[in-house]
Parts: sequence; structure tokens; C-alpha cells
Amino acid sequence: MHDINNSTKIKSITSVDLKNTIVEGFLEGKANDVICLDLRNIDGAVSDYFIVAHGDSATHVDGINRAIYKKCISSFNEKPWREEGKGNSEWILMDYVNVVAHIFYKEKRSYYNIEDLWGDAPREEFNTN
Repeated sequence: MHDINNSTKIKSITSVDLKNTIVEGFLEGKANDVICLDLRNIDGAVSDYFIVAHGDSATHVDGINRAIYKKCISSFNEKPWREEGKGNSEWILMDYVNVVAHIFYKEKRSYYNIEDLWGDAPREEFNTN
């Protein structure tokens, strides 16, 4: 008789685990001004966390994107449900459903100002220097 409990187990990923892993990817990609917005108690929020940062060039933005992707694959074998903006590298959105990573080119970040749109959300800032 085969015991289902002893078969290969799939570990469920919490949004906190995924958020922490994505932040690590941002930091490994040397992203600037990494800010995590905790949206879990915000009415109308579409995910648990938004993580926002920027790069200094299109190449830097692409590198941050790759660092996050590789970190999530190596940690959880988790790919984004959807990615947008990779063609022009001005704003790449990596949607992991419960956690959304926003990687901006510096000027686009100040233009869209996502942090202020969700200004009532608790925020955590990460030093990248």
C-alpha cells in the first residue's frame, strides 16, 4: 500500500516567503531605493505586497529583472504568473499574484509614483548601499 503522506510533498509558499525572496533578488540585482508596501490590510488591494525599486539604465533594469527571476526559481521553482514591460525596460512588472515587483527606470518611477498611490500602506525600506 502506498502512503500518500510519505510521497513527495509540495511546500506551499507564503506571500511573506515570496516577498522576502523577491527583495533578496532586488538587492542582488543592486536595485536602488527598494521599498516594500504591505497591502494586506488595504481595502481594494490586488495583492499582499508591492515591491518597488529602480535601476539607473535599461541594462540595469533588465539585470534586476533577471536577478529576481533567478532567485525565485532557485528558492521555490516559482515563475511569475505574468510579466509586462520587458520590451522597453522602463517599467517591468513581475506579477507573482500575491506579490508584485515593480522595476522602474529612475525617471519613470518618479513619474508614476506608486509609493504615494498606496501611501496608506505600511512600508519597509531596504538599504542597497
